[in-house]
Amino acid sequence: MSSNYLANPLEFLITTLFSLYILAVMLRFILGTVGADFYNPVSQFLVRITNPLLVPLRKVIPSVGKFDTSAILLMLFLQVASLGLVVLIRGIDVPVLTLLIIAIGELVMLTINVFMFAIIIQVILSWVNPGNYNPVTGLLYSITSPVMRPIQRVMPPVSGIDLSPLVAIICLQVLRMLIMPLLG
Repeated sequence: MSSNYLANPLEFLITTLFSLYILAVMLRFILGTVGADFYNPVSQFLVRITNPLLVPLRKVIPSVGKFDTSAILLMLFLQVASLGLVVLIRGIDVPVLTLLIIAIGELVMLTINVFMFAIIIQVILSWVNPGNYNPVTGLLYSITSPVMRPIQRVMPPVSGIDLSPLVAIICLQVLRMLIMPLLG
C-alpha cells in the first residue's frame, strides 16, 4: 500500500507538469508556424517559459523552413521522458520504441486538441464578448485561421450564422478517428 500511496500522486504530478510544459512548447510551435503576433502578452509568456530549453536546442538543431525542428524534438523528448517516468513509477518494462510511438500519438492528439479547443474558445468568446479585442482573441484567430479559412471559403455564413467552426470540429474529430488507429 505504501508504494501505491505515493505512486499515484507522483504520477499525477509528473504527468501534469510535463503536459503543461509540452502544451506551452506546442502553442509556441503553432504560433510560430502560423506567424502569430509575438509581441502579444500571451506569446511573450510562452516565449519566456520555453526559451530555457528551446534556445540551447536551436543552437544545435536548425529549423526547416517555417517549422521549428527543435520545438518538435523537445516536445517528443519531453513526452517520452514523461511516459518513461510513469512507466518507471509503475514498475513495468516497456521498450523505448513503444514509448516513442505512444509519445508521437500523444503529440498528434495534443495538436488536434489544441485546434479543437481554440475553435471552441473562439466561438464562446464571440458569443460572450463579440467585437471586443483582448490578447487571447488575436492568438486564437491566428491559431484557428489555417483550419477555418479553407472551410470559410467553401462555406460562407448562412443568414449571418457561421457554421464553419462546427464543420472544422467535425473534420478534426474525423481526423483524430482516422489517425489514432494507425498509431495504435
